[in-house]
Order: sequence, then C-alpha cells, then structure tokens
Amino acid sequence: MAAPRRDTRGIVDAAELFARVRFRRREPAEPLRPYLEHYWLIDWDLPEPHASQVVPHPSVNIVFQRYAGQDPLGFGEVAGIGLDLFTQKLEGRGRVCGIQFRPGGFRPFAPERALTSLTGERIPLHTVFPTVDASTIPSVLDPADEDARVAALDAFLLGLGPRPDPQADLAMALVDRIRGDRAIRHVGDFARAEGMTVRALQRLFAAHVGVGPKWIILRYRIHEALSRAEGSGPVDWAALAADLGYADQAHLIRDFTATVGVPPTTYASTTH
Repeated sequence: MAAPRRDTRGIVDAAELFARVRFRRREPAEPLRPYLEHYWLIDWDLPEPHASQVVPHPSVNIVFQRYAGQDPLGFGEVAGIGLDLFTQKLEGRGRVCGIQFRPGGFRPFAPERALTSLTGERIPLHTVFPTVDASTIPSVLDPADEDARVAALDAFLLGLGPRPDPQADLAMALVDRIRGDRAIRHVGDFARAEGMTVRALQRLFAAHVGVGPKWIILRYRIHEALSRAEGSGPVDWAALAADLGYADQAHLIRDFTATVGVPPTTYASTTH
C-alpha cells in the first residue's frame, strides 16, 4: 500500500467539512498495509450542527465513535459498503477513529463472512468480532495523542490476526485495476481481459468485496464526476459523460442525481 490517499473523492463538499472539523489520514503498521487504505481520524467542536455527507467507496470500514450527549464511552461498529449517500449529523464535541479497508481487504479478518452479508449494514463491533476486549473502544478513543490512537488501532487489528487469502489478494488487485483505469467500462470485457468468466468474477466480488464489479465501475464514475464538479473551472458535462463511458450526458445526470440527491450542475454551483 502507498501512503494514504490525498484526494477527497467521495466526500461531498469536502472543503466545507474540512473548514469545520479536524480531519487526518494515517498509515497503519507495516503488516496491515496489504489490507488497508488508511486510518481516518476526525475531531470536532462545533457551535452549530453540520451534516457531513459521503458517497461511499466500495470499502468496509470499522468505525470507533463518540458523540456529545450519547454514550460517553463511545461505541464501535463495522460499516459494510454503503449503497446510498451517507449522512452523519455532527454537533457539539465528538471524535471518530475509522479504519478503511481496501476493497476486498476485510475478508482476511473475518474469513467466515461473505461480504454481501455486510453490504448496506452497520453492525455493532462485538457482533462481528465477539472476542474483542471491552477495553478496545476506550483505548482507541480516549488518548489525546493522535499517535496513541493510531497505535491502538494497529494493536486491535493485529490482535485479530488476518489470515492470508489468495482470493482476497486477487479481488483487491482487480478493484485496483478498475479504480485506476477509466477505460474499464464493461464487466464482460474486463472479465475476458482477466481470463475469467463473468460469473466467476461476480462470485469473487460477492464473497470478497461485497458488491459486484458493475457497481464498482459506476461508483468510481460518480466519484470522478464529484471531483470534477468541485474543481475551480466550468465542466463540459457532455465531454465528461463521454470520458466516463456514458452513452450520453443524460445518463450521467441521472446516475449523479440518484446518488448525490441533486443534479451535477446544481452541486457544482453550491460548492464553488
């Protein structure tokens, strides 16, 4: 794994969020890097509530969180891949320490679970990992020192003992190819290029990623459209639609609106 991503793809109006909260990405310990994108840490102290929104990546997250006025000890949960726009209201003081797995990277930590069983779900941490010690949540959320929080996340994951899995490695590599190559537009063509049948590719993704390859291709298209909409200059939406492999601009607008809740032109005008 390279250093944590510097882009903000998937975060709706990232500039507005970052003006209100302290957001950092941190690298995990070396043995965990094959499985993880990064850790993400957020702290806030807000005089007024703010709604944070994310168009989720095709990744499972483990999220340790503490919100003002709720359980003072905080809680942890496993967040499967979110299919829809995710909104979280932030108010008062709070802290979140998250683990974003690479697409396909969670299964080695929970080899008995097909990833589709987590998709669209947020499940208490102890339901998925019943042997986790009760001290884990405060060990992650309590320290004022950021390095100590990262060390606690490392200790938690290393304690789970990820099991090497060649099929998970394959799934991670295939998703990386989709993410890095916008020319990949059709599942059938992609499967043939990888020497697989479409059915075998779909089974692999269902078991190890949690969503199908077509969904991932479409989601990364929306992330790219979000990034372009938040850019400094005007967007040629027809050209972008063609660049992303849409039949026409109308199909891009339809998918963007269905995912984000507003048309891309409206979104672009509100983020500049």
